[in-house]
Amino acid sequence: MTQQLSYSIGKPGIPWTLLEKEQWLGQQVIKRSYHNEVVVHIDSLRGDFNVEQYGVLEYANGPYPLYVVCTKEFSQQKPTILVTGGVHGYETSGVQGALRFALQHAVKYQTDFNLIIAPCISPWGYETINRWNPIAVDPNRSFIPNTLSPEAAQIMAYVSSLGTPIYAHIDLHETTDTDNSEFRPALSARDGIFQENWQIPDGFYTVGDTNNPQEAFQRAVIESVEKVTHIALPDDTGKLIGSPMMQHGVINYALKDLGLCAGFTNATYTTTTEVYPDSANATPEECILAQVAAVTGALAYLQQHKP
Repeated sequence: MTQQLSYSIGKPGIPWTLLEKEQWLGQQVIKRSYHNEVVVHIDSLRGDFNVEQYGVLEYANGPYPLYVVCTKEFSQQKPTILVTGGVHGYETSGVQGALRFALQHAVKYQTDFNLIIAPCISPWGYETINRWNPIAVDPNRSFIPNTLSPEAAQIMAYVSSLGTPIYAHIDLHETTDTDNSEFRPALSARDGIFQENWQIPDGFYTVGDTNNPQEAFQRAVIESVEKVTHIALPDDTGKLIGSPMMQHGVINYALKDLGLCAGFTNATYTTTTEVYPDSANATPEECILAQVAAVTGALAYLQQHKP
């Protein structure tokens, strides 16, 4: 645990008003292209999959159309798998890992599963390399009824409209150095509540569900990823980001209680992946491959444990 940095907006201990949120928004700039880095790849998948626009974000730098890549013909005899990326837009390998899986691997899994792949839930966050959306709301704490996050609201509404149960949900994330240098200080300033900074884990780990941990499933994901990149070890207190290690490379959160993306579907199997792109021992490509290995490892396990 480390001391937190101060933040440039607001006064310590006083939650932001609309004025401070507008000041924060004024500091955000576009740094990359959602269209060029994400949408063009989604469009290339139209031959093998249904590409559906499930919503749009009407932000000042948009509009941002929202897409899913789906199995062309759903079968009620097959379990349905949801893969999500870019809930936090700054977590690059989550977006690119979901795309890479769709582009190179997904076709062969359609024999056993209905697939729904949402590569980039927060495109404004992707373009500005940001955890929040323009109104300073974290989409990944917003998968709740009456959510303030249109990113969360629109993917939840789409999945609900399908009327089919989700058997497994794999949500792709990163833990970065900017979590401590930018995003936790910003969170502390926004809410007026001091937030401790945790030691950033060097390596891959998963977050299971406290209320439905599925230990063997998490272990299968870790074992798959371990062939591609290193797995995070516990810190000096035996924890990762403040949470006890449940097994090698695995911690648990109460997903639904915290409003996290992986908890909204009531899936039998859920996992949230976390890679560390700032590691001296990993490249951006390795992080993308780790995300792909997490998905394929999960699906290989589910092929052996179909309902």
